[in-house]
Amino acid sequence: MTEIVNRVSNSPIVTIDLEHYYVKGERSVFDLESFLFKGMVLKELDFRKGLKELDWSDYQDKYVAVMCSADVIIPKWAYMLAVVYLNKVAREVVVGDRATLEQHLLFLSLQKLDLNSLKDKPVVIKGCSKFAIPDFAYGEIVRLLMPLAKSIMFGEPCSTVPVYKKPRDVAD
Repeated sequence: MTEIVNRVSNSPIVTIDLEHYYVKGERSVFDLESFLFKGMVLKELDFRKGLKELDWSDYQDKYVAVMCSADVIIPKWAYMLAVVYLNKVAREVVVGDRATLEQHLLFLSLQKLDLNSLKDKPVVIKGCSKFAIPDFAYGEIVRLLMPLAKSIMFGEPCSTVPVYKKPRDVAD
């Protein structure tokens, strides 16, 4: 009888699960809409007073997106002032919506990776995860891996879609 060999587990393929780089922690949105005068305009003095009097503990140790949900023109300095206050209490602050916040957090996480061990190896970017991984992360990991990996695939080691293969004439 022939022994069954698991070729996937014996292969040099390295699997990257982007879920492992999902930054855990509570997310929050700081919406400038509540500071608008008559829902239409931001008055600088009132805004400054409102920021000064706000209980910032609601944002303590959270990942915060600063945005305005109202369809109005917000001056750039308003976002900047909000960031000044939030930066004192929040773990991380980004100007934009929740999706921008998730993209920023994953970007920071991926930038910390030491991918040198993946030089000239076939890499699979795992497709399924418990968390909603932004599309941005898939593009970013490919961008980071292309100079190193022998090949990049998407899916599971037993069933992949080829994404990139390093040309043979590239010598590193």
